[in-house]
Formats: sequence, structure tokens, C-alpha cells
Amino acid sequence: MIKTENNKAWWLVLPVFLLVAFSAVIPLMTVVNYSVQDIFDQNNAYFVGADWYREVLRDPRLHDSLLRQFIYSFSVLAIEIPLGIGVALMMPTKGRMGSLCLILLAIPLLIPWNVVGTIWQIFGRADIGLFGWALNALGIDYNYASNTGDAWATVLLMDVWHWTSLVALLCYSGLRAIPEAFYQAAEIDRASKWAVFRYIQLPRLKSVLVIGILLRFMDSFMIYTEPFVLTGGGPGNSTTFLSQTLTKMAIGQFDLGPAAAFSLIYFLIVLLVSWLFFTTITYMDKAK
Repeated sequence: MIKTENNKAWWLVLPVFLLVAFSAVIPLMTVVNYSVQDIFDQNNAYFVGADWYREVLRDPRLHDSLLRQFIYSFSVLAIEIPLGIGVALMMPTKGRMGSLCLILLAIPLLIPWNVVGTIWQIFGRADIGLFGWALNALGIDYNYASNTGDAWATVLLMDVWHWTSLVALLCYSGLRAIPEAFYQAAEIDRASKWAVFRYIQLPRLKSVLVIGILLRFMDSFMIYTEPFVLTGGGPGNSTTFLSQTLTKMAIGQFDLGPAAAFSLIYFLIVLLVSWLFFTTITYMDKAK
């Protein structure tokens, strides 16, 4: 008996397509349109083709911001992924302590980004902030407003405090999904804790780690609010990332054409690097 295909279910997906078209595709096409025009005002715009793309790609501000952005994003991943795994491994799996740990880990994730920047702006000040005062009391000359190294360390520490919980919660859910029979077999074989982690826990965490790496990379690569509130991109341009450079170009200078070209290049970089991450991790998983 041949079953007839029912296409009525596609009507249920139509609202999603309309929402995506309204919230993503239409604005994207508008940006593409701006990127090929020289806009003087609402009624005066001239087609310039790929001129803005060539100008932006030769812009030293893009090169400097892109280098800082990659250094920052890879530093975030190098710290938060191992730290998140370690926190998840140390968390209790049963009882009230497990619930308490989950609540405490969720608290930083609930704080808005601009509030996080304000908290660390006050926390790191040497005169009224506990963190800055304590470092200076220990003899460490710490000032994130004037020292480039201190500014970078503070921005990184702020991001680690804010987002390591996400990685830890993802890893914790992956660990809880491992059947108890695996641990019982390892106990019978007298496997060490490292062997249990290497051959049982880590392989089972790969799927959640892929999600964690992609989420943290994309979010860190598009970071704006926290460093803007904390350092304003300074001292100098030392913590000015791609999103801040784009904002200055679009809003501060009102260069809509170059800013549109910049934003599309920015989008393609995020898309390309995320695809490389996903492809590499998936290939390594299949190769094993």
C-alpha cells in the first residue's frame, strides 16, 4: 500500500519562516543594499559596487580589532572550557548540595551584560573596589584604566566569571546522562579516575562540548557591552574589539556604507570560524 504524502504540516512551519524573514532576512538584505551604496541622506544614494568592501579590508582598524578579537576569543575558550569541565566533575550529583550548586552556577548567567560590566568596573577600582584595593594592598600595581595588561586581565576575568557557568552546566548535564553501568564496569576493572575521565566521561561529553565551544566562541567574538562599560575600549584601543569598531563607524561617524560592508565581513568571519570549529570537532570524533 502506497502512502500519500501530506504536505499540510508545512503550514505549521510557515509562521517560523515569516518570523525569521522579518527578524533576520529583511534586515540582512537592507545591510547588503547599504554596503554597495554611498549614502548622503535619505534621498541621495549612489551605487559604488564593492568599493566599500575594498576600503574596509584595507582598513588598519579592522586588522587591529580582528587580531585583538581572535586573541580574546581563543583565550576565553582556553580558560573556560577546561575550567567548566573541572567544575562539572567536582559537583555533587545527588542531594541538596547538587541543587545548591546548580543555583549558584545559574546566578551569573541571570545578570544582564551591562550590569556585569558595571559590577566589575566598581569591583576593580583601587579606591572603592574590593578586588582592586586587595591587589594594591598586596603590593601589585593594578589599574585597569591606565594599564593595558591589567585591562586585558580584568576583561578576561570578567568573562570567565560570567560565562564559565554555562560550560559547567552543559558538561554537568552530559555527565548526568552517562549510564551508571559504565562506572560499575570501570570499578570492576579498577580503572583510575583519569582512565574513567579519558575513556568514559570525555567521549560522552563531546556533543555538549561542541555546543559549548560554538556558543562561547560566537558570544565572545561578538562581545560589546561588558568591555565597553568596563574600559570603554581603552586604555587607548587595547580592548577595542570588532563590535566596538563597527559601532564607532556606524553611529559615531555615520559611515553607513563602510559600516554595512564591515558588518557583513564580520558576519562571514563568525560563520566561517564556527563552521571550521564544528567541522574539525566532528571529523575528529568520526576519525576515532
